[in-house]
Amino acid sequence: MSKMGLDAYRFSISWSRLIPDGNGPINPKGLQYYNNLINELTNQGIQPHVTLNHWDLPQALEDEYGGWVSRRVIKDFTAYADVCFREFGDRVKHWTTVNEGNVCSMGGYDAGFLPPQRCSSSPIFNCSKGNSSTEPYLVTHHMLLAHASATRLYRKMYKVKQQGFIGFNLLVFGFVPLTNTSEDIIAAQRAQDFYLGWFLNPFIFGEYPATMKKNVGSRLPFFTSREANMVKGSLDFLGINFYYSFYVKNNAKSLQQKNRDYTADMAVELTPYTVNGTSTDEVKVKHEFCCSFFPDCSLHSLPLTSCLFV
Repeated sequence: MSKMGLDAYRFSISWSRLIPDGNGPINPKGLQYYNNLINELTNQGIQPHVTLNHWDLPQALEDEYGGWVSRRVIKDFTAYADVCFREFGDRVKHWTTVNEGNVCSMGGYDAGFLPPQRCSSSPIFNCSKGNSSTEPYLVTHHMLLAHASATRLYRKMYKVKQQGFIGFNLLVFGFVPLTNTSEDIIAAQRAQDFYLGWFLNPFIFGEYPATMKKNVGSRLPFFTSREANMVKGSLDFLGINFYYSFYVKNNAKSLQQKNRDYTADMAVELTPYTVNGTSTDEVKVKHEFCCSFFPDCSLHSLPLTSCLFV
Protein backbone atom coordinates (compact mmCIF):
# COMPACT_ATOMS: atom_id res chain seq x y z
CA MET A 1 0.00 0.00 0.00
CA SER A 2 2.85 2.34 0.79
CA LYS A 3 4.43 1.72 -2.61
CA MET A 4 1.08 2.47 -4.23
CA GLY A 5 0.99 5.82 -2.47
CA LEU A 6 -2.04 5.08 -0.32
CA ASP A 7 -2.32 7.38 2.68
CA ALA A 8 -5.27 5.69 4.42
CA TYR A 9 -6.48 2.15 5.03
CA ARG A 10 -9.87 1.11 6.36
CA PHE A 11 -10.11 -2.17 8.25
CA SER A 12 -12.44 -3.79 10.76
CA ILE A 13 -11.60 -4.99 14.25
CA SER A 14 -13.10 -8.34 15.19
CA TRP A 15 -14.91 -7.87 18.49
CA SER A 16 -14.49 -11.55 19.42
CA ARG A 17 -10.78 -11.53 18.58
CA LEU A 18 -10.29 -8.72 21.06
CA ILE A 19 -12.87 -9.83 23.66
CA PRO A 20 -13.69 -13.50 22.95
CA ASP A 21 -16.78 -13.66 25.19
CA GLY A 22 -18.04 -10.26 24.05
CA ASN A 23 -18.06 -8.78 27.54
CA GLY A 24 -15.25 -10.55 29.38
CA PRO A 25 -11.45 -10.34 29.61
CA ILE A 26 -9.37 -8.88 26.79
CA ASN A 27 -7.39 -11.33 24.68
CA PRO A 28 -3.76 -10.10 24.88
CA LYS A 29 -2.87 -11.77 21.57
CA GLY A 30 -5.74 -10.02 19.85
CA LEU A 31 -4.68 -6.71 21.37
CA GLN A 32 -1.13 -7.23 20.17
CA TYR A 33 -2.31 -8.17 16.68
CA TYR A 34 -4.12 -4.88 16.20
CA ASN A 35 -1.35 -2.86 17.82
CA ASN A 36 1.12 -4.40 15.36
CA LEU A 37 -1.16 -3.63 12.41
CA ILE A 38 -1.84 -0.05 13.47
CA ASN A 39 1.81 0.61 14.26
CA GLU A 40 2.95 -0.67 10.88
CA LEU A 41 0.38 1.45 9.08
CA THR A 42 1.38 4.62 10.89
CA ASN A 43 5.08 3.83 10.41
CA GLN A 44 4.40 3.75 6.66
CA GLY A 45 2.52 7.05 6.75
CA ILE A 46 -0.87 5.38 6.30
CA GLN A 47 -3.78 6.57 8.43
CA PRO A 48 -5.81 3.72 9.98
CA HIS A 49 -9.58 4.07 9.60
CA VAL A 50 -11.14 1.55 11.98
CA THR A 51 -14.58 -0.07 11.86
CA LEU A 52 -15.71 -1.58 15.16
CA ASN A 53 -18.42 -3.94 13.93
CA HIS A 54 -18.59 -5.57 10.50
CA TRP A 55 -21.48 -8.05 10.89
CA ASP A 56 -19.43 -10.21 13.29
CA LEU A 57 -21.10 -9.86 16.68
CA PRO A 58 -19.50 -12.34 19.13
CA GLN A 59 -21.30 -15.68 19.10
CA ALA A 60 -21.25 -15.69 22.89
CA LEU A 61 -23.52 -12.64 22.98
CA GLU A 62 -25.75 -14.09 20.29
CA ASP A 63 -26.18 -17.21 22.41
CA GLU A 64 -26.56 -15.31 25.68
CA TYR A 65 -29.26 -12.80 24.76
CA GLY A 66 -29.77 -12.68 20.99
CA GLY A 67 -27.15 -10.08 20.13
CA TRP A 68 -28.52 -6.99 18.40
CA VAL A 69 -32.10 -8.06 19.13
CA SER A 70 -31.60 -7.21 22.81
CA ARG A 71 -31.02 -3.82 24.43
CA ARG A 72 -28.27 -5.48 26.48
CA VAL A 73 -25.99 -5.18 23.45
CA ILE A 74 -25.83 -1.40 23.92
CA LYS A 75 -23.86 -1.68 27.16
CA ASP A 76 -21.56 -4.41 25.83
CA PHE A 77 -20.87 -2.57 22.57
CA THR A 78 -20.02 0.61 24.47
CA ALA A 79 -17.60 -1.30 26.71
CA TYR A 80 -15.97 -2.87 23.64
CA ALA A 81 -15.66 0.53 21.98
CA ASP A 82 -14.11 1.87 25.19
CA VAL A 83 -11.36 -0.74 24.99
CA CYS A 84 -10.62 0.22 21.38
CA PHE A 85 -10.61 3.96 22.08
CA ARG A 86 -8.34 3.48 25.09
CA GLU A 87 -5.88 1.08 23.47
CA PHE A 88 -5.70 2.42 19.90
CA GLY A 89 -7.06 5.97 19.98
CA ASP A 90 -3.65 7.60 20.27
CA ARG A 91 -3.02 6.47 16.67
CA VAL A 92 -6.53 5.99 15.24
CA LYS A 93 -8.37 9.22 14.41
CA HIS A 94 -11.28 7.89 12.35
CA TRP A 95 -13.75 5.44 13.89
CA THR A 96 -16.76 3.83 12.22
CA THR A 97 -18.99 2.07 14.72
CA VAL A 98 -20.95 -0.20 12.34
CA ASN A 99 -20.41 -1.15 8.71
CA GLU A 100 -23.51 -1.09 6.49
CA GLY A 101 -25.91 -1.22 9.42
CA ASN A 102 -28.92 -1.28 7.11
CA VAL A 103 -27.63 -4.37 5.29
CA CYS A 104 -27.00 -6.14 8.59
CA SER A 105 -30.56 -5.43 9.73
CA MET A 106 -32.16 -6.44 6.43
CA GLY A 107 -29.95 -9.37 5.51
CA GLY A 108 -29.53 -10.83 8.97
CA TYR A 109 -32.97 -10.29 10.47
CA ASP A 110 -35.49 -9.94 7.60
CA ALA A 111 -34.34 -11.98 4.60
CA GLY A 112 -32.00 -14.17 6.64
CA PHE A 113 -29.18 -14.50 4.10
CA LEU A 114 -26.59 -12.96 6.44
CA PRO A 115 -25.51 -13.95 9.96
CA PRO A 116 -27.12 -14.59 12.36
CA GLN A 117 -29.71 -15.77 9.80
CA ARG A 118 -32.83 -14.84 11.74
CA CYS A 119 -36.09 -14.50 9.82
CA SER A 120 -39.66 -15.69 9.62
CA SER A 121 -40.38 -18.77 7.54
CA SER A 122 -38.78 -18.41 4.12
CA PRO A 123 -38.96 -20.57 0.99
CA ILE A 124 -35.32 -19.74 0.27
CA PHE A 125 -33.47 -19.49 3.59
CA ASN A 126 -33.95 -22.01 6.39
CA CYS A 127 -34.03 -19.73 9.43
CA SER A 128 -34.41 -21.59 12.71
CA LYS A 129 -35.53 -18.49 14.61
CA GLY A 130 -36.44 -14.85 14.16
CA ASN A 131 -39.32 -12.53 13.27
CA SER A 132 -39.04 -10.54 10.05
CA SER A 133 -41.93 -8.28 11.07
CA THR A 134 -40.22 -6.86 14.15
CA GLU A 135 -36.57 -7.81 14.48
CA PRO A 136 -35.10 -5.66 11.67
CA TYR A 137 -36.54 -2.60 13.39
CA LEU A 138 -35.36 -3.68 16.85
CA VAL A 139 -31.86 -4.37 15.56
CA THR A 140 -31.56 -0.97 13.88
CA HIS A 141 -32.92 0.74 16.98
CA HIS A 142 -30.30 -0.91 19.17
CA MET A 143 -27.53 -0.18 16.65
CA LEU A 144 -28.43 3.50 16.69
CA LEU A 145 -28.44 3.59 20.48
CA ALA A 146 -25.18 1.63 20.70
CA HIS A 147 -23.53 4.02 18.25
CA ALA A 148 -24.83 7.04 20.14
CA SER A 149 -23.66 5.59 23.46
CA ALA A 150 -20.17 4.94 22.08
CA THR A 151 -20.05 8.44 20.59
CA ARG A 152 -21.07 10.00 23.89
CA LEU A 153 -18.32 8.04 25.65
CA TYR A 154 -15.72 9.06 23.08
CA ARG A 155 -16.61 12.74 23.20
CA LYS A 156 -16.63 12.74 27.00
CA MET A 157 -13.52 10.67 27.70
CA TYR A 158 -11.25 10.77 24.65
CA LYS A 159 -12.10 13.50 22.13
CA VAL A 160 -10.15 16.35 23.73
CA LYS A 161 -6.92 14.39 23.94
CA GLN A 162 -7.16 12.16 20.88
CA GLN A 163 -8.87 14.61 18.49
CA GLY A 164 -10.57 11.84 16.53
CA PHE A 165 -13.86 11.51 14.67
CA ILE A 166 -16.60 8.92 14.94
CA GLY A 167 -19.15 7.95 12.31
CA PHE A 168 -21.39 5.26 10.83
CA ASN A 169 -21.49 3.42 7.50
CA LEU A 170 -24.49 2.67 5.27
CA LEU A 171 -25.10 1.00 1.93
CA VAL A 172 -27.09 3.34 -0.29
CA PHE A 173 -28.77 2.87 -3.65
CA GLY A 174 -29.89 5.26 -6.32
CA PHE A 175 -33.69 5.14 -6.42
CA VAL A 176 -35.28 6.59 -9.55
CA PRO A 177 -39.03 6.48 -10.32
CA LEU A 178 -39.85 3.92 -12.99
CA THR A 179 -42.41 6.31 -14.48
CA ASN A 180 -43.30 9.96 -14.05
CA THR A 181 -46.49 9.12 -12.16
CA SER A 182 -46.90 10.64 -8.73
CA GLU A 183 -47.22 7.12 -7.28
CA ASP A 184 -43.78 6.07 -8.49
CA ILE A 185 -42.18 9.40 -7.56
CA ILE A 186 -43.48 9.06 -4.01
CA ALA A 187 -42.44 5.39 -3.97
CA ALA A 188 -38.85 6.31 -4.89
CA GLN A 189 -38.66 8.70 -1.96
CA ARG A 190 -40.23 6.08 0.30
CA ALA A 191 -37.56 3.57 -0.73
CA GLN A 192 -34.88 6.11 0.16
CA ASP A 193 -36.59 6.69 3.51
CA PHE A 194 -36.54 2.96 4.28
CA TYR A 195 -32.93 2.40 3.20
CA LEU A 196 -31.17 5.64 4.12
CA GLY A 197 -33.61 7.67 6.21
CA TRP A 198 -34.08 4.69 8.53
CA PHE A 199 -30.70 5.60 10.03
CA LEU A 200 -30.00 9.11 8.81
CA ASN A 201 -33.24 10.67 10.05
CA PRO A 202 -32.55 9.67 13.67
CA PHE A 203 -28.96 10.90 13.36
CA ILE A 204 -30.14 14.29 12.11
CA PHE A 205 -33.63 14.77 13.55
CA GLY A 206 -33.82 12.28 16.41
CA GLU A 207 -36.75 10.33 14.95
CA TYR A 208 -37.64 7.89 12.18
CA PRO A 209 -39.07 9.06 8.82
CA ALA A 210 -42.80 9.78 8.75
CA THR A 211 -43.27 7.22 5.97
CA MET A 212 -41.85 4.49 8.19
CA LYS A 213 -44.01 5.52 11.13
CA LYS A 214 -47.07 5.32 8.88
CA ASN A 215 -46.32 1.98 7.22
CA VAL A 216 -44.71 0.12 10.13
CA GLY A 217 -46.92 1.45 12.89
CA SER A 218 -46.51 0.00 16.38
CA ARG A 219 -43.81 -2.42 15.20
CA LEU A 220 -41.42 0.52 14.82
CA PRO A 221 -39.64 1.26 18.13
CA PHE A 222 -39.65 4.82 19.42
CA PHE A 223 -37.00 6.93 21.09
CA THR A 224 -37.53 8.50 24.47
CA SER A 225 -36.71 12.20 24.55
CA ARG A 226 -33.40 11.38 26.23
CA GLU A 227 -32.55 8.74 23.61
CA ALA A 228 -33.54 11.04 20.74
CA ASN A 229 -31.23 13.74 22.05
CA MET A 230 -28.41 11.23 22.40
CA VAL A 231 -28.79 9.84 18.86
CA LYS A 232 -29.35 13.21 17.21
CA GLY A 233 -26.03 14.76 16.25
CA SER A 234 -24.00 11.69 17.18
CA LEU A 235 -22.31 11.58 13.75
CA ASP A 236 -19.06 13.31 12.88
CA PHE A 237 -19.24 11.73 9.41
CA LEU A 238 -21.29 9.25 7.40
CA GLY A 239 -19.53 6.57 5.39
CA ILE A 240 -21.28 5.66 2.12
CA ASN A 241 -20.97 2.45 0.12
CA PHE A 242 -22.67 2.74 -3.28
CA TYR A 243 -22.65 0.04 -5.96
CA TYR A 244 -25.77 0.27 -8.13
CA SER A 245 -29.19 1.83 -8.63
CA PHE A 246 -32.80 0.77 -8.99
CA TYR A 247 -35.88 1.94 -10.79
CA VAL A 248 -38.78 2.07 -8.33
CA LYS A 249 -42.44 1.22 -8.88
CA ASN A 250 -45.17 1.71 -6.31
CA ASN A 251 -46.57 -1.52 -4.85
CA ALA A 252 -49.43 -0.63 -2.51
CA LYS A 253 -50.69 -4.23 -2.52
CA SER A 254 -47.82 -5.34 -0.28
CA LEU A 255 -49.35 -3.35 2.58
CA GLN A 256 -52.32 -5.74 2.51
CA GLN A 257 -50.15 -8.71 3.46
CA LYS A 258 -50.55 -10.28 6.87
CA ASN A 259 -47.46 -10.39 9.09
CA ARG A 260 -45.65 -7.93 6.84
CA ASP A 261 -41.89 -7.79 6.91
CA TYR A 262 -39.54 -4.87 6.27
CA THR A 263 -39.65 -5.40 2.49
CA ALA A 264 -43.44 -5.43 2.35
CA ASP A 265 -43.62 -2.35 4.58
CA MET A 266 -41.65 -0.42 1.97
CA ALA A 267 -44.40 -1.07 -0.59
CA VAL A 268 -42.23 -0.82 -3.70
CA GLU A 269 -41.00 -2.96 -6.57
CA LEU A 270 -37.31 -2.53 -7.38
CA THR A 271 -35.91 -3.14 -10.86
CA PRO A 272 -32.11 -3.06 -11.31
CA TYR A 273 -30.85 -0.85 -14.10
CA THR A 274 -29.47 -3.98 -15.73
CA VAL A 275 -32.15 -6.53 -16.58
CA ASN A 276 -31.35 -9.87 -18.22
CA GLY A 277 -27.93 -8.59 -19.15
CA THR A 278 -29.35 -5.58 -20.98
CA SER A 279 -28.27 -2.25 -19.53
CA THR A 280 -30.87 0.43 -19.09
CA ASP A 281 -29.84 4.07 -18.93
CA GLU A 282 -27.23 3.55 -16.22
CA VAL A 283 -25.58 6.93 -16.64
CA LYS A 284 -28.92 8.72 -16.29
CA VAL A 285 -29.81 6.70 -13.18
CA LYS A 286 -26.52 7.50 -11.50
CA HIS A 287 -26.73 11.15 -12.46
CA GLU A 288 -30.25 11.49 -11.11
CA PHE A 289 -29.14 9.86 -7.86
CA CYS A 290 -26.19 12.24 -7.56
CA CYS A 291 -28.33 15.23 -8.38
CA SER A 292 -30.76 14.34 -5.60
CA PHE A 293 -28.04 15.45 -3.19
CA PHE A 294 -27.20 18.73 -4.92
CA PRO A 295 -29.48 21.71 -5.66
CA ASP A 296 -29.73 23.15 -9.17
CA CYS A 297 -28.25 20.00 -10.70
CA SER A 298 -29.08 18.76 -14.18
CA LEU A 299 -28.02 15.73 -16.17
CA HIS A 300 -25.29 17.69 -17.92
CA SER A 301 -24.21 20.05 -15.14
CA LEU A 302 -22.60 17.53 -12.78
CA PRO A 303 -19.79 15.28 -14.04
CA LEU A 304 -19.96 11.73 -12.72
CA THR A 305 -16.46 12.10 -11.31
CA SER A 306 -17.60 14.92 -9.02
CA CYS A 307 -20.18 12.74 -7.28
CA LEU A 308 -18.84 10.80 -4.31
CA PHE A 309 -21.45 8.09 -4.65
CA VAL A 310 -20.45 6.88 -8.11
